[in-house]
Amino acid sequence: MTESTRRTAALLTVLLTGQAMASMDTSIAAVAAPAIRADLAGPPAVQQLVLAGYTLTFAVLVVVGARLGARHGYPRVFLLGLAGFTLASLACGLAPGPATLVAARVAQGAAGALMVPQVLSLIQAAVPAAARARAVGAYSMVLALGVAAGQVLGGLLVTLDLGGLTWRAAFLVNVPVGVALQVVGRRVFAGLPADPPRREPLDLPGVLLLAAAMLTLVVPLVLGGDLAWPGWVRAAAVAAGAAGLWLFLGYEVRRARRDAAPLLDVTVLRHPGVPAGLLACCVVMGCYAGFLFVLTLRLQDGLGFTALAAGLAFLPYASGFALCGLAVARLPERGRAVLPVAGPAVLAAVVVAVAGLAAAGWPWPAGSALLLVGGAAHAASFSPLVTRLTRVVPAGAAAALSAAVSTGTLLAAVLGVTLVGGLHLALTAAGRHGPALTLPPALPTAALLLTGAVAARLATRPAPEMIGFARTM
Repeated sequence: MTESTRRTAALLTVLLTGQAMASMDTSIAAVAAPAIRADLAGPPAVQQLVLAGYTLTFAVLVVVGARLGARHGYPRVFLLGLAGFTLASLACGLAPGPATLVAARVAQGAAGALMVPQVLSLIQAAVPAAARARAVGAYSMVLALGVAAGQVLGGLLVTLDLGGLTWRAAFLVNVPVGVALQVVGRRVFAGLPADPPRREPLDLPGVLLLAAAMLTLVVPLVLGGDLAWPGWVRAAAVAAGAAGLWLFLGYEVRRARRDAAPLLDVTVLRHPGVPAGLLACCVVMGCYAGFLFVLTLRLQDGLGFTALAAGLAFLPYASGFALCGLAVARLPERGRAVLPVAGPAVLAAVVVAVAGLAAAGWPWPAGSALLLVGGAAHAASFSPLVTRLTRVVPAGAAAALSAAVSTGTLLAAVLGVTLVGGLHLALTAAGRHGPALTLPPALPTAALLLTGAVAARLATRPAPEMIGFARTM
């Protein structure tokens, strides 16, 4: 192994472990939620905020984190976010009451928003071109499977009840990992080529406009159902949030035309295939999040699985994703171009087949085989697309691409859980059983995945009209 290869491996270890910590913490908290409720009690709204505070803060601030990385240097902001995430995890694990835990979770989300956007930016800027495809494949695997891995780890830690810590161990596990990453990361980043940061002023009006739009969009999706908001109120809030995002994009375009350092460099959407590629990535991640949520509910509430058993049921999915993700980088270019189109179609078939299988029970051999294929199809759908986007976007736009991927996939995941999961919960409340319960959420999910295949086709062979559409934004 050459010195350059060792440096690249060390860099990826630090970056991807940090990404994994942030990705897993949503599902770790969800698995630990029953133990948290039993231990801390508190009003229902506070308990919901323990889960939602992290997601909301991360969603609002991730674009700001990407911009701060471009302004002050990706390594510096990554280490700052890592330090904050580690301290916030310690505060979560030691929280004496629900209000303190909510505040610590908000701080955790803010620190994650600083750390996560720098991962893809550093991969694009610091990993040699020959190793970048494998690096992006590993990044995609961590990004996609963090939720499932968090379920397994969270269920294991809560079940083992190490030292009588119960749910607290699910947060405290981040502390030694974060400290070790901080030490190793400082050494690894010290060997990176000096890249002078851009000292443009931060776009504060853009920050406020984006924060207002994201909160208006995400709050009703994450909390509206639990707080019993009327459907029309949630729909109106989501529509207002979407309109706010459109206004934000228009403002950023005008700011870029004045060379006034926009918060988000929307010119990244002008590169061939980027709009369609981002759409395909978001569709796949949103459908995956909804599928994961619904199947977890079915296994636990419908079939009596424990949280740990339900998490372990997804190990074949993770294995399929990992095996395919590692193999993708070794395929010829023509093969990698076909996978993003074929992957969503195969995943759509798996979603429908799993829904039929889980209608009455869960035969482990057949279920595991389907999830193995589904994980491989997910990797085929996602990893080559992200790799392609990093190739067509110049290094100077790495922060903008990272922000677009992080924000888009996060919003898609929230939408997937809200819409697909909401349909499943409504059918459960209505007393549906068997295929009448499992198939209705699966069929629209499969249809959306097929639209993702169409978007992936446009991304791999960008049409002139798509490029023209991006330039008009």
